[in-house]
Amino acid sequence: MRVVVLVPTYNELEALPVTMDHLLQAAPEVEVLVVDDSSPDGTGELADRMAAADPRVDVLHRSAKEGLGAAYLHGMRVALERGADVVVEFDADGSHPAEAVPRMLAALRRADGSGADLVIGSRWVPGGGIVDWPWHRQAISRLGNLYARVLLGSPVQDMTAGCRAYTAELLRRIPLDQVRSQGYCFQIDMTRRAHEVGATVAEVPILFRERELGSSKMTPGIVREALTSVTGWAVGRALRATRDLTRRSVL
Repeated sequence: MRVVVLVPTYNELEALPVTMDHLLQAAPEVEVLVVDDSSPDGTGELADRMAAADPRVDVLHRSAKEGLGAAYLHGMRVALERGADVVVEFDADGSHPAEAVPRMLAALRRADGSGADLVIGSRWVPGGGIVDWPWHRQAISRLGNLYARVLLGSPVQDMTAGCRAYTAELLRRIPLDQVRSQGYCFQIDMTRRAHEVGATVAEVPILFRERELGSSKMTPGIVREALTSVTGWAVGRALRATRDLTRRSVL
């Protein structure tokens, strides 16, 4: 099984070496594709040096900072073109536990048909949680996930989680060219699209840690994008359900 781990970066010069060391120790069989959005702090050049020293590492240089969603979509397309069987999303900032990667891979769909098409490293299932976040940030995350779950009718507890593994087969079923989400809303968007194509989604617990190096990329605009998009998707979902009900009634 060929596993490509996507690690998007923008100004992660301090955090990237630590993250890569933990990731490749925990899952030495994976390939890592660093997707750098022209970081002005030299992260891309550092990633190039890592790639020169380790054949498991490669770097995708993008011309500008276009958002998390665009970086992941670009990386997914490249990974699929290179023949990946599994594509993993993993943050560069050290917030995701590297030891979760083997557990997520073990929960993916197997040759006998068991397992899931998408496995999410979840903070909000039993055994999961967040370390070093103040209560108000945890409350915002929980409320945001509750809002998305209720409006979109999803059973997934952590819709916004960015630590996740997709089978290549699922990514080929999702119309990636139609995905427009840029910020952390991208994770909600991909989860709902996985449901729409009939994917099996599983969650494994992880302990999410506040980053110790670098600075957070979260902005009020990212939050607004998520709220606006989720509301719009929910309205569209309700309209489609009403239309289908009307058609059945006519027939």
